[in-house]
Amino acid sequence: MTQCFLDSAEATEALGVRLARGLPARAVVYLHGDLGAGKSTLARALLQALGVTGAIRSPTYTLVEPYALASGELALHLDLYRIGHPGELEFLGLDPQEARLWLVEWPERGQGALPPADLDVELAVEGEGRRCQLRPQTDCGQRWLEGLGAGINSPDLRE
Repeated sequence: MTQCFLDSAEATEALGVRLARGLPARAVVYLHGDLGAGKSTLARALLQALGVTGAIRSPTYTLVEPYALASGELALHLDLYRIGHPGELEFLGLDPQEARLWLVEWPERGQGALPPADLDVELAVEGEGRRCQLRPQTDCGQRWLEGLGAGINSPDLRE
């Protein structure tokens, strides 16, 4: 597990950029945290760094937003806050092999119906900033986290 403190929205965005730089061939990221913790900010920055242009909408009401990456591959951004049961995901017809990147907010609500996470990201409000914990769940996630380097623990991720 790696921890860092994100002192601003810009620092959260910088973490998204760093994650994008080392993105593996396929990855599933679970984003944990209360409302307002920065999950959508991190997801938006990661998607923009991967070449998504135009508006990046929060999937709060649509449940899933697909995005074309600069590479031509697909990324899926899911927000499961509004689902009542994991079985509801079946109606979305999502294929785990279809997307290069899955970003899943509120993954606990889809437990058992989602592909397993490579990386768990926990964001929590702390003072004026956010405490961030990154926990790899697979070998792929471990290599991705190691690729971020020691600078992930620096107070300024914008280096």
